[in-house]
Amino acid sequence: MPADYYELLGVHRDATQDEIKRAYRRRARELHPDTNPDDPEAEALFKEVTLAYETLSDPERRRRYDMFGPEGAAAAAGDPFGFGGGIGDIFEAFFGGGGFGRAGAGTTGPPRGTDLELVVDIDFETAVFGGEQDITVRTAVACDVCQATGAAPGSAPTTCPDCGGTGQVRRVRQSILGQMVTAGPCNRCGGIGQVVDRPCPECRGEGRLVQDKTYTVDIPAGVDTGSTLRLSGRGAAGIRGGGYGDLYVHVRVARHPRFTREGYDLVHELHIPVSQAVLGAHLSFETLDGAEDLIIPRGTQSGRVFRLRGRGVPHVEGRGRGDLLVHVVVDIPTDVSREEEQLLRQFAELRGEAVAPEDTGFLSRIRSAFK
Repeated sequence: MPADYYELLGVHRDATQDEIKRAYRRRARELHPDTNPDDPEAEALFKEVTLAYETLSDPERRRRYDMFGPEGAAAAAGDPFGFGGGIGDIFEAFFGGGGFGRAGAGTTGPPRGTDLELVVDIDFETAVFGGEQDITVRTAVACDVCQATGAAPGSAPTTCPDCGGTGQVRRVRQSILGQMVTAGPCNRCGGIGQVVDRPCPECRGEGRLVQDKTYTVDIPAGVDTGSTLRLSGRGAAGIRGGGYGDLYVHVRVARHPRFTREGYDLVHELHIPVSQAVLGAHLSFETLDGAEDLIIPRGTQSGRVFRLRGRGVPHVEGRGRGDLLVHVVVDIPTDVSREEEQLLRQFAELRGEAVAPEDTGFLSRIRSAFK
């Protein structure tokens, strides 16, 4: 095991809390026992990485680790004896009781399962109006054979004899601060407080199995690429009846053939011919809500924007919707017939506008013959 917690997580000593959290999630996914079921070294390293994250994610424990190392970090902030709760913990450590009527401070019972992450692809309309989306995730679920206890049918887990069911073992050590008492997970029961003498043949004592699970996710109206949905209790099951973690669904929205999104507004580029721009037009314009009447006034210039209010994206938090912005692009014809050219020249003459002279050369006559 590397002596440095920062090295375990792969971050610099001046890393921010967000950087530490992202690094831990990456390392946890790589080393998780469910990902490496036949690699005991990966499981051991996973526990070490978790301890490193628990230490560095707590500002006070991180400060003490930077000053005194792992032993200093294990001691509670402001308590050089490492008990954290005062004189009651001293009695508990040395005499095995709860001190002045306090129960043991150690956390007992199976740990909660890990959180999971998943990326889901949804179509543009679902992102705008909301809907339901089926997702499948490979996760740990409770074993039905042993009812998540990890014990074979007809047997049950027993209290760990090493830690007495607390899940923690305390040790007295000498450090630069003097005598310190540190607490750590019990090696025999893994911090659960119980041991299984006859493991379940289905889950091998884990109390859980890895399976593909399908959920139906409610997609709220207005989500966009990068939005994250938290599904409480849909993560992995904890070992031997531990609670379920959460499932974080990251949304990725497909492109639309006609519309793009700018915040809560939709944008469309509408191409119209010169004749409609000059004389105006009455168009039927298809929005995501259906057809709308769009009036193009006479003399509309390229670049003009028409705003259809309330035809954009609903606000995820709050009421109302954005708008639909129609950007007009006037298309200039690049290939006109001889008759069309003559009409355009008459139009220019009536308006007193100078244009290039008519091309009457040989090549022009050849082109006209093939039209």
